Amino acid sequence: MTLKSYLILMLITTFVCWTAFLFVIWTVNPEETSRIGFLLFYASLFLSIVGTSAIIGFLVRFALLKQNIVYRSVRDAFRQSFLIAFLINLVLFLSSKNLFTWLNLFFLVTGLSLLEFFLVSYQRPYADSNKNIE
Repeated sequence: MTLKSYLILMLITTFVCWTAFLFVIWTVNPEETSRIGFLLFYASLFLSIVGTSAIIGFLVRFALLKQNIVYRSVRDAFRQSFLIAFLINLVLFLSSKNLFTWLNLFFLVTGLSLLEFFLVSYQRPYADSNKNIE
């Protein structure tokens, strides 16, 4: 898959996810819905944030930081976008259950930072540097 086709596919799917999220916002009543409504809300928000932050993260790495290995930039941006989306969804969920505190946020950020450091250190160095997306 070329870089251009990856970006086009990510833009289209992210647009679809944001459209689905807005549809859920307008149609699901949180006071009358079952767990399915909340699942649709959190899933569509998660996928929307993943797509948006992956695109932004890749563009920052590629355009501003001038990283040459495109595959690694895409992989890192996608991995970090999952962590960011998970953090935002978990904060919203905890807030909806009146369990959100600054101490919980500190522990969440610390835990996700440790997970990111583990994932970065666990990767084989330069094992996949030949897999460039053109």
